[in-house]
Amino acid sequence: MAAVTGGCHCGAVRFEAEVDTSSGIECNCSFCSKAAPILSACVGEKLNVVTGEDALTDYRFNKRVIAHLFCRHCGIGPFGRGKGRDGKPMAMINLRCVDDIDLASVERKHFNGAAL
Repeated sequence: MAAVTGGCHCGAVRFEAEVDTSSGIECNCSFCSKAAPILSACVGEKLNVVTGEDALTDYRFNKRVIAHLFCRHCGIGPFGRGKGRDGKPMAMINLRCVDDIDLASVERKHFNGAAL
């Protein structure tokens, strides 16, 4: 796990989180196949929105249990919120929105979200 900072494109949303930056999930669900995030799980309390909570808007689809969050100004989705299998709050951080990350070094893991 690494302590990281990141945010949206326009800078309205900034966050701090603890995530594994060595690997990320590439999902093939109908949403992720178009948005192309590289996701890493974060325990809910390990995500801190530093600025811009009021700039976030959410989109939910399918079972409507994941809040895909976007900056209402620039449209970038830095993270989403939901619950883990254990029922505890969690977030999925879009590694593309993490500051100073070398995305070429991130191992990509396929997730078959289309089958859910």
